[in-house]
Amino acid sequence: MFEKKDIIFSEALGVCRVAEVTKLTAKSGEQVMYYGLRSMFDDKKISYIPVEHHQVILRPLISAEEAQRLSDNMPEDMDELRKREIEYVLTHKVKN
Repeated sequence: MFEKKDIIFSEALGVCRVAEVTKLTAKSGEQVMYYGLRSMFDDKKISYIPVEHHQVILRPLISAEEAQRLSDNMPEDMDELRKREIEYVLTHKVKN
């Protein structure tokens, strides 16, 4: 489980901060835990993803070594969110 303030990668937002971990009420009335994710590149973008059974891929950021390797040999067809992850990791000297 990710914690508040963790910087992670979401396939929907790219690099984002876990702004909150909160309970929201589902249509059934059941309380469900959600991550409130805020984009690190656009403060206006926020997404609520269930902590369990989510369809969106959420993962820790890649390592600095992996980012450097990908930067040195970046495929032309790499998607923009992945490119921004590499840029973020290299710029912010992220350690995993």
